[in-house]
Amino acid sequence: MVEGKKTGTERAERAGRLSVVATATDGIHVVSLAGEIDHDSGDMLRQALDACDTPCPRIVVDLRQVTFMDSSGINVFIAAHRKVGEAGGWLRLAAPGEAVMRTLSLVGVDAVIDCRETLRQALRD
Repeated sequence: MVEGKKTGTERAERAGRLSVVATATDGIHVVSLAGEIDHDSGDMLRQALDACDTPCPRIVVDLRQVTFMDSSGINVFIAAHRKVGEAGGWLRLAAPGEAVMRTLSLVGVDAVIDCRETLRQALRD
């Protein structure tokens, strides 16, 4: 039984980890995330956004499968927003779930970074 509990806990920890898939659509970098954005996964998110470093970068971060985000994610998004803005590009956040949107709203990130309800809306200019 104890071993079964360990396995269950390990699965839960794995399920919460962040996974990142980066693609491009019509010259827009799409970074799709799933899992939790926290101090353990902040560097992975930062690296994924840094990999989109092109002249005049346009980046959409698909948040629909993100279940949790703390200040680590907010800090990464604000830094990326500044960086791409200085390069003449933009960063948009797409489809944040209720919990993630609440976090973005509480700190005012939604007033600084363009947040769209769907990925399709975020991909439109």
